[in-house]
Amino acid sequence: MDQVAALEQLLATALRRIAELEAALASMAEEITDLRRQLAKNSSNSSKPPSSDGLKKPAPRSLRGKSGKKSGGQVGHRGDTLRQTSTPDFVERHEATHCSACQSALTAEMVKGIEKRQVFDLPAPRLEVTEHQAAVYCCDHCRATTTAGFPDGVAAHVQYGTRMRAVAVYCNVQQLIPEDRVCQLMRDLFGATSLCAASVTNWTRGAANNTKGASK
Repeated sequence: MDQVAALEQLLATALRRIAELEAALASMAEEITDLRRQLAKNSSNSSKPPSSDGLKKPAPRSLRGKSGKKSGGQVGHRGDTLRQTSTPDFVERHEATHCSACQSALTAEMVKGIEKRQVFDLPAPRLEVTEHQAAVYCCDHCRATTTAGFPDGVAAHVQYGTRMRAVAVYCNVQQLIPEDRVCQLMRDLFGATSLCAASVTNWTRGAANNTKGASK
């Protein structure tokens, strides 16, 4: 009888322990569900601001509906392509010296026509340096010194030109490239090793002031 009572006591203890574990598991399941619900919240399905989305921003959904057309060029659409120009910037003549069939020598008098192929490409990116020299005069009558004027905008002994400034401002303002990366871009493409972020900032500010003045 004592053994039966002991077993019954052990069974009752085990049942209580099982009940406690089940309750704990149920509580943990509720917490996990709540955490998942909170993690799924973002600015599009809750009152959270967009800045709180971090790297888990919901992918933007296109407002365009499906047109039913296949992707790519449509039937009947005329594509645009490069076409030869009648005024190329440079012409390179290529001559042959021997016949491709019998290897006999060829002369200019044997030319019967020309086959043209054109290549559209960017010019070699490099800075061009223009030196402005202002003549200094000494008057024979009064011995006064007169220096010829420099073009507008040429104010320093060494400076970047208007086209260089325009490209930097365009990259910074229109393409939203930060000033330091604009400097890196100009250095890599054009060899502008002395350009600094402060210069880009000043050029952008000056362009903005000129635009405001022109719009008044």
